[in-house]
Amino acid sequence: MTNITRRILLAGAVAFAMTPAARAADALKEIRIDWATYNPVSMVLKQKGLLEKEFAKDGITITWVQSAGSNKALEFLNAGSIDFGSTAGSAALVARINGNPIKSIYVYSRPEWTALVTGKDSKIASVADLKGKRVAVTRGTDPHIFLVRALLGAGLTEKDITPVLLQHADGKTALIRGDVDAWAGLDPMMAQAEVEEGAKLFYRKADANTWGILNVREQFLKDYPDAARRVLAVYEEARKYSLANYDDLKKTFIAVTKLPDAVVDKQLKERTELTHSRIGASQRESILAAGLALQQAGVVDAKVDVKATLDALIDDQVPLPTN
Repeated sequence: MTNITRRILLAGAVAFAMTPAARAADALKEIRIDWATYNPVSMVLKQKGLLEKEFAKDGITITWVQSAGSNKALEFLNAGSIDFGSTAGSAALVARINGNPIKSIYVYSRPEWTALVTGKDSKIASVADLKGKRVAVTRGTDPHIFLVRALLGAGLTEKDITPVLLQHADGKTALIRGDVDAWAGLDPMMAQAEVEEGAKLFYRKADANTWGILNVREQFLKDYPDAARRVLAVYEEARKYSLANYDDLKKTFIAVTKLPDAVVDKQLKERTELTHSRIGASQRESILAAGLALQQAGVVDAKVDVKATLDALIDDQVPLPTN
């Protein structure tokens, strides 16, 4: 073998070592995952250390990051700061439309976590009454999408209101202080405003709340499919435990949020259903309807193939435990 041949072979080996396929073989050392107050299962998962137990034998560290809203979870996923993030299905779809390389792989809840909210003394009674009003909203979240769809149904658009862009908790504070006329709310802050401040949910539509969806970075799923499968298996364990042990779920929720019983019961008992896990036809239909409504409202470009994007977003092939 000549020296030139050796150099060519060596260069080829180095080049191969730098390819994504080769990098995928690197041992996984850390899994970064979010928790959120709008995702009760995530808090049980974190509190019980279930992922830590599952991956301890592999020497894999679990790092937890709090998401204050779908928008934050999606920002973290897009930046590569987390590997798994919990969002609303509609928010994940919009993010995918905007180029965020994520896959939706699991359902953690069927919530009615958003409604349009106003103060106890407000005369606002319908969506039409929002014309010309200041409305607190967090862009890139289910409450924002819920607001856009509600306005569309009343023959209005965001141009007919003054959106005040605030993160969810700050939106609640602005409503209670009277800085805004209404708020596209999110539990548990919405339940807290309702119970403690007499806030009114003047527009509710449970079917327009899209599902609680767990997303994964597409590259992580490609590089570590078995780790993703194991994460979902543990998530499923936490969901089933939460469903069967309400008192413990509530205790965990209160320990994290410091909210009173009445607020927590309103969110968990009245507006959160934990009986689903797989992304199926119902979830697809709900998310697609939201995407098409946003397109009709001009939020999503008319040229976007919403259904094709949804198909690219959802990966329902990651297996879940059958028992």
